[in-house]
Amino acid sequence: MSTEVLIVFISSYILGSIPYGLILTQIFIKKDIRKIGSKNIGATNVLRTGNKSIAILTLLLDILKGSAAVLITKVYFPNLIFLSGLAAFLGHIFPVWLKFNGGKGVATYLGILLILSLKLGLVFCLSWILIAFITKYSSLSSIISSLIIFVISFLEINFELNSYLFITFVIILYTHRQNIIRLKNKVEDKIKL
Repeated sequence: MSTEVLIVFISSYILGSIPYGLILTQIFIKKDIRKIGSKNIGATNVLRTGNKSIAILTLLLDILKGSAAVLITKVYFPNLIFLSGLAAFLGHIFPVWLKFNGGKGVATYLGILLILSLKLGLVFCLSWILIAFITKYSSLSSIISSLIIFVISFLEINFELNSYLFITFVIILYTHRQNIIRLKNKVEDKIKL
């Protein structure tokens, strides 16, 4: 394994693993987000605290850390951007600081996607908003939108991009496995915007 690969993987993982949801809720509302709602550190669970401002800030920072990791790699090691994206994505889901128990990765995935392909990133945003507006389920919006992006990516005819989006889609399915069960049993919480 080359030094460049190690540098990119470790730096992207560390950037992706910053738990903004946990940090912001502890600073501003003096609560541990891991003891609220789904116990997840992501923006959707932060929204369950009733503080929309902190939820929006969590969302933006989780998107930004994904974008930042890939953008930095794109400048210095452009041939390793997909590795960088995967490392940042995994960092959010499995942060070493929280015993590898992080968020579901969707906001960070979006941040990465916006750098890899602005067009696909915008399509993801639009499809997520539309599905969430219709169904009121954040989890369903995330799953379907990431599937849509994977399918559309084949128009790009880019093996690395296609492979990356397939892997991330499978991981998003995995992180939403409990949500899928709740959706099936019709007990999944709806988002309240």
